[in-house]
Amino acid sequence: MGGSFDPVHNAHVALAEAALQHLQLDEVRWIPVGQAWQKARALAPAVHRIAMVEAAVAHEPRFVVDAIEVNRAGPSYTLDTVRTLQEVEADAAGALTEWVLVIGQDQYANLPSWHGWAELLQRVTLAVACRGDQAIAPPQALLNHPHTVVRLPMPPMAVSSTDIRARLGRGEEPASLAPSLVSPGVARYIAHHQLYAPGAPR
Repeated sequence: MGGSFDPVHNAHVALAEAALQHLQLDEVRWIPVGQAWQKARALAPAVHRIAMVEAAVAHEPRFVVDAIEVNRAGPSYTLDTVRTLQEVEADAAGALTEWVLVIGQDQYANLPSWHGWAELLQRVTLAVACRGDQAIAPPQALLNHPHTVVRLPMPPMAVSSTDIRARLGRGEEPASLAPSLVSPGVARYIAHHQLYAPGAPR
């Protein structure tokens, strides 16, 4: 499960927990983006985003934080990440491992804009998070590309990184965001490092 996690919030955690439960995964690997080639804005430094994810997922031993994209130079293409992870797995044990890419419906709709998306579809099972009774809606470009996709049911959650950054940018105290929007550990980390505060460097 990749993302900017800027900052990581409770909906991210709920999505990962839903993937564990509904797909019976051995683990969920959290992969903070290194160079987000589809985002125009600057992200918080990777060291902070990784630390916040570590704080958010410490309660679940099947959550693994992987800095593979942060440690790789150049744009963070999901295809490159999947290729590398699959090669490492094959070299380590030769075991057959199913790789599941956990994404939201908005990301699924945007998938044809991703680098190497056609090859990516052949390498992973897509788990698409859908809120309530929402059905999976594949984009037109994917209809002619057979791929494996499963629906991941998610309760509606009114939380977003954009809103959290905006609230902190207006001077709201990080402690006010926990535990409804972010975990207490994430709130403490944001407060300690003054992330997203008015005038804070990025």
